[in-house]
Amino acid sequence: MTAPAAALIGTAAALTVGGTAKAAPRDIGTPGPETLGDSVFPSLGNDGYRVSAYHLDLSYDATTKLVDATATLRITTTQALTRFSLDALGLDIRSVRVGGRTAAFEQADEKLRITPDRPLPAGARVRVCVEYGADPSRTLPHTAWVVTPDGFAICPQPNSAHTVFPCNDHPSDKADFTFRVTVPAGLQGVANGLLVGTETLADGRTASSYRSREPMATELVQITVGDYVVKDRQGPHGLPLRDVVPTARAAALEPALALTPGLVDWIEQRLGAFPFETYGLLPCNSDDPKAFDFTGLETQTLTLYKPNFLLQEEKKIGSHMMHELVHSWFGNLVSPANWADLWLNEGHADFYGLLYRYERGWTDSLGYSTFEDRMKYTYGVGDQWRHDSGPVAAPNAVNLFDSQRYTGGVLVLYALRQVVGEDVFHAIERSFLERHRNSSVTTDDYIAVASEVSGQDQSGFLKDWLYGTKTPRMPGHPDWTVTPVNSALASPHSRRGGHWHDNSATL
Repeated sequence: MTAPAAALIGTAAALTVGGTAKAAPRDIGTPGPETLGDSVFPSLGNDGYRVSAYHLDLSYDATTKLVDATATLRITTTQALTRFSLDALGLDIRSVRVGGRTAAFEQADEKLRITPDRPLPAGARVRVCVEYGADPSRTLPHTAWVVTPDGFAICPQPNSAHTVFPCNDHPSDKADFTFRVTVPAGLQGVANGLLVGTETLADGRTASSYRSREPMATELVQITVGDYVVKDRQGPHGLPLRDVVPTARAAALEPALALTPGLVDWIEQRLGAFPFETYGLLPCNSDDPKAFDFTGLETQTLTLYKPNFLLQEEKKIGSHMMHELVHSWFGNLVSPANWADLWLNEGHADFYGLLYRYERGWTDSLGYSTFEDRMKYTYGVGDQWRHDSGPVAAPNAVNLFDSQRYTGGVLVLYALRQVVGEDVFHAIERSFLERHRNSSVTTDDYIAVASEVSGQDQSGFLKDWLYGTKTPRMPGHPDWTVTPVNSALASPHSRRGGHWHDNSATL
């Protein structure tokens, strides 16, 4: 049986305001800032509080193809607040309660402004409950919803989780998550983490509850509904592997799904034990090329893929499957504190994905068969990429997912490995992951670990590579040269006008 929502998110006593003396008028508070100051998405996120837990209760109607939902948040105020806001776009908000009391609310742009019936003092622990409806097919400026013939999946990265549920939609505010997904007979409802309970309702619907063992950024949430079969298998060291597969394609997709245990074993030897309670693939039940503009997306414990991609032979998909798996460490376990730090996610995912490719003798899409040859090529176009897409760690909203964050990030890591040596480099990687597990980090955090572990100040070296407008000299390769910038030539690896996720060199 499914545990009650209140039990999943915590006791009511822990969620309500209590024991606080009445504030003097001058301490009554102010409206919370409607930003967390991200350099790429300055309007994303909200300050004045932090979220410690979300419980998302979604019910899908296969006839109307609409979703009824309740989002329950446990927040702690960091200042006295007369009003606070959540990110929300395209949601039909029906009611809001704060600490069990009805609260006034308004929707403005992509914010849900909430005014509790009494101000919240600093340090208050409060439960916020928002009841709402959603239409996954609604046309919005951006959306996380992926509509399928039999339901939906979601792709929140980077800034669209709040089209699915009201939230503090920024990876610097990670929280615990529980889910309850109710679906009609014949469909499966699945979310991040492990299944903790199922309930068959009187009308034949099924309610499935999931819990994520580790905290999660909103951009990593996955909720999917469809005609799926859940396939379980065992990974290295007893790790439970769970794939959520379109029933009609289960047999055809099995060769790709069977690769996961070997992939996990390979990367664990380099980065340590898999950091979460389970892993698996979700080949979303849609062949529509417009369903989403990427091949794979690293939602925590369950990677979203286009099914047709996974129907290819191993040498066409193995490197990219490794890329997405590496995100379990770089991106999920350790998340960016600012979207400008995306290179930490994508550079590392491509770094290990390419190593995996070349170790197996698979030629890449440019015809290279060694890591060094690919890096020499990337070094040569370094100034052009900096001209077209900015420095590696200085993106904007338009060029955030350009190849500069992917293979450009690989080049930075390669340069660091050239300076400190392979053994020290791997020590830096593991130390960084262990020190910052389940937290959000900046580029400066990585530089600090690199300096400490290597025993030398790496800040000047790495900042030249990460923020310089010119490509520095490559250590150990004085013969490598950079092609002069052609201002009339837009790099083919620079894709403008949208958020693209297919600039990975592992494809």
